Amino acid sequence: MLKVSRRGAVPPFYAMEVLKAANERAAGGADVLHLEVGEPSTGAPHAVVSAAAALLGTTHLGYTEALGIPPLRAAIARHYKTLYGIELDPARVVVTAGSSGGFVLSFLAAFEAGDRIALAAPGYPAYTNILTALGLEPVMLPSEAEHRFQPTPELLDRVQGRIDGLLVASPANPTGTMIDDRSLKRLVDYCRERGTRFISDEIYHGITYDRPAQSVLAYTNDAIVINSFSKYFCMTGWRLGWMVVPSDLLRSTECLAQNVFISPTALSQHAALAAFDCRPDFEANVARYAKNREILLREMPRAGICRFAPPDGAFYLYGDVGDYTDDSIEFCRRMLTEIGVAATPGIDFDKERGHRFVRFCFAGTTAVTSEAARRIAAWLNR
Repeated sequence: MLKVSRRGAVPPFYAMEVLKAANERAAGGADVLHLEVGEPSTGAPHAVVSAAAALLGTTHLGYTEALGIPPLRAAIARHYKTLYGIELDPARVVVTAGSSGGFVLSFLAAFEAGDRIALAAPGYPAYTNILTALGLEPVMLPSEAEHRFQPTPELLDRVQGRIDGLLVASPANPTGTMIDDRSLKRLVDYCRERGTRFISDEIYHGITYDRPAQSVLAYTNDAIVINSFSKYFCMTGWRLGWMVVPSDLLRSTECLAQNVFISPTALSQHAALAAFDCRPDFEANVARYAKNREILLREMPRAGICRFAPPDGAFYLYGDVGDYTDDSIEFCRRMLTEIGVAATPGIDFDKERGHRFVRFCFAGTTAVTSEAARRIAAWLNR
């Protein structure tokens, strides 16, 4: 029998499994309200699409430098000055094949096989699955509502054995919670004192409601920052992201990128230059997300879902459905089958406690969000 690697034996991403089932339902003629996949319902702005169309007819789109085209790296550095007031050397910017490519490169560059990386549960499932596939050990921190479902130094102190890295997402997926500036600095100082590598997932920056998100770069130049054009910039299918890399990892990251990915997609890189001039489009999207958020915060308690993480940012509501089920996969299957609402079971994000949670994405239209809330309330109250 031919050998099959155990590294590929990772769980499925249930959000994509639900999307597949929802698409099958729609193909059969039934209606579906999509609240399962975390992506904007609007595509890339017209300026980005127009730039790509022009490039296709006039430009030879060959390989680029592994770290990305210099104009895009410079534009990303200017973005940090505009958004955070942070002066960033473009040489530290690494353009990647989506944030996923950034996580692969950061884990490979910063850690050895067997190293242990701490992260909060609930959390984005690809973190743990990529770590496991690379021979690294995820160390889950069972965070509670009192911690805003975020890591804290106190939770880290409970871990037995060494911690080589800490991965933090603020705003987070699936909860939408953010770490306040003081708590973020505490985590940075904690890691600095212990020689622990800090990785900051900032892909939902720009999508916040009561206060802006702060980049970890405000407190340290030793952290790895991951970001993406997928969420705020509405370019999910373009598969483009970036990293900000500390100087001690820059050359190894470049060599890994050359060998693993060659380069990010040339067309997406050139087109993304136009995205930085489209802020009014993106802010209009955030205003719509805020309206959708208000609808769910008002209507979900009327449906009987009264406990959820505070969605400070991103476009998710992570609701406790434990009064109705202890099987979130079956709950989501029935919700799709019986009322045509697709949402993601919490087991995707927390293997121990996710059986009683469901993630609802409110990045769609306001009409879809309102109708989904109405159907859920009628279904659960029935």
